[in-house]
Amino acid sequence: MAKYEPQDPGFESRVRGSFERQKVMGTIGASLTKVSPGDVEIELPFRDDLTQHHGYLHAGVVTTIVDSACGYAAMTLMPADATVLTVEYKVNFLSPATGERMVARGRVTKAGRTVTVCAGDVFALSDGKEKLIATMLATMMAVRERAESAG
Repeated sequence: MAKYEPQDPGFESRVRGSFERQKVMGTIGASLTKVSPGDVEIELPFRDDLTQHHGYLHAGVVTTIVDSACGYAAMTLMPADATVLTVEYKVNFLSPATGERMVARGRVTKAGRTVTVCAGDVFALSDGKEKLIATMLATMMAVRERAESAG
């Protein structure tokens, strides 16, 4: 895995603060468990109310956590005045999403000034074992914060 140097020394608190403001993460019960340059991990306990008709965690929920993991991995390498926005992603679902909890790991593949490419994997954890259930390739865009214009 490549070693990245963050542009913002306060990247971790900026990423954690943004995660806390993301209402969907609170709604589904996800938590940010790891933040390092170019690498983020999000965990989600399995919940019956987030399942689809076969009793598996819904694909939309699986995608939500890995999209956020990839986005925040990209954000760790962006300047302090930038936030992140997903431009594109592709997901492959490899196995039904069932287990005690899901762990989404996002990592930067290629960091750019405006566009960053990330990869992410989601693992189902059961009895201390991990099973790969989904993989994502994503493109993230840096969005510069703008001061509100007076007037």
